[in-house]
Amino acid sequence: MTKYIVVSGGVISGIGKGVIASSTGTLLKTLGLKVTAIKIDPYLNIDAGLMSPLDHGEVFVLNDGGEVDLDLGNYERFLDVELSRINNITTGKIYSEVIEKERRGDYLGKTVQVVPHITNAVQEWIERVAAMPVDNSGEKPDVCIIELGGTVGDIESAPFVEAMRQFQFRVGHENFCLIHVSLVPVVGSVGEQKTKPTQMSIRDLRGAGLTPDLIACRSSKPLDDSVASKISMFCHVAPEQVLAVHDVSSVYHVPILMKEKGVVDFFRRRLNLDAIKITPECRLAGEELWKKWANLAVSYERLHDTVTIALVGKYTNLHDAYISVYKALEHAALAGNRKLEIKWIEASDLEPEVLKSNPIKFHESWQSLCSADGILVPGGFGGRGIEGMIMAAKWARENKVPYLGICLGMQISVIEFARHVCGMSEAHSAEIEPETKTPVVVYMPEISKTHMGATMRLGVRPTVFQPGSENSRVRKLYGNKPTVDERHRHRYEVNPEYVNTIEANGLRFIGKDETGERMEIVEMDDHPYFVGCQYHPEYLTRPLKPSPLFMGLILAASGQLEKAL
Repeated sequence: MTKYIVVSGGVISGIGKGVIASSTGTLLKTLGLKVTAIKIDPYLNIDAGLMSPLDHGEVFVLNDGGEVDLDLGNYERFLDVELSRINNITTGKIYSEVIEKERRGDYLGKTVQVVPHITNAVQEWIERVAAMPVDNSGEKPDVCIIELGGTVGDIESAPFVEAMRQFQFRVGHENFCLIHVSLVPVVGSVGEQKTKPTQMSIRDLRGAGLTPDLIACRSSKPLDDSVASKISMFCHVAPEQVLAVHDVSSVYHVPILMKEKGVVDFFRRRLNLDAIKITPECRLAGEELWKKWANLAVSYERLHDTVTIALVGKYTNLHDAYISVYKALEHAALAGNRKLEIKWIEASDLEPEVLKSNPIKFHESWQSLCSADGILVPGGFGGRGIEGMIMAAKWARENKVPYLGICLGMQISVIEFARHVCGMSEAHSAEIEPETKTPVVVYMPEISKTHMGATMRLGVRPTVFQPGSENSRVRKLYGNKPTVDERHRHRYEVNPEYVNTIEANGLRFIGKDETGERMEIVEMDDHPYFVGCQYHPEYLTRPLKPSPLFMGLILAASGQLEKAL
């Protein structure tokens, strides 16, 4: 029987359930267990694809093209697994499935209700997903981590909480464990830690029929012993069931902190993990994983040299909108023995109009751009800030500053090059200027123009390195492979009609899709590192396996690329 660990949250959202869930899975993997993960999002959207990054954070894309919650990126990075779209459950998906069954006649003669039909659908979905292999072993996972989005007490979460109440009896006490993550705020001039919010949250949880096995207390500082004892007493749990998780220097320390608090031993007893048969190979791999993870956390503290990257984007007011990009840069910086410093630049603040309305912001943004060791322009949609991005790409090209453009960022580099090198002064993207006379970026012909949800070019696709690219820096970073598989999310692409002209002027499309018609990687020879890719390499980064293109940017920005190649 698969073991299930549910992670719920109380008091406030964004408290760190995803990191707690991912860290729990990492600790279990160090025992040699196979771990999968599910995220439950109680919103009515079918998926996260049409949500604003400023409202919900990044949209993470999986191999199968699923557009999902950013926490699934946490799971993939921490657990080094490949999940699918059904690992993200939403209210919209569950209701659509139940309504489809009702229309088909599966519930013929019955009144379809939240209980039992919706709650049964949730439980069946979880059991179905928990049995799917997510790693190279091809075997059923031993443990399934389920993160319940939102906070206990929310109206929209109620059907899922009820489903979990029923699920604990469906799978049995020995196979079901609940971690409740709660906030212990620090108030007043003396920094007093308050337990009342946690007490109220646990009261709501118990009122819904769920009893916490661990209470993960999030606080800005280590939990006082007296506070932990108070939570133990008033929340009716043993002292060892109160897990203090204070703020640490990096997320890589969270598994170490949890292990030091005895979490692994607790799960061994609570879920009888020793009864699971683990092969010597898996056990050895788990021990090796723990060594590498511990070294990663320690090395993070010992870095002294800094590399500065200017991230020129459209959604910089919410850093979670670029969380995978940030993590990819961080992983590469760690591998390059550098401490990462990111300068968040709103692209529109680089545009001349801002000089009139807010000259201080304009000059600060340009000072940040010009002083950075490298420049990154990530993906995005819409026209806001496009000219600022083009100016950033122009600065990087002309001043030999390492540049990486991702998706929209690659299109920006092509537009800039067409305008200022190829003499196409009106070059633009049809997304921004539909009537432009020089559309160097066009709408992909097969993409729907009436439906927006899940209609982009999505998921993992091959990129083929072209003849003559053998000396390419990018190809060397990929280990001189003839093809690479990366994840995509875009509606627009470089117009093939302009490729020959652009290449004749010195910007080469060294990677194309398998048909040779779609431009995937662009690189400039006479430059330390001027690279663009149509795909999103940040989706496949891992703490112990950085993305090659991000590795190239960090190495170039820190003066290490040529030596590394």
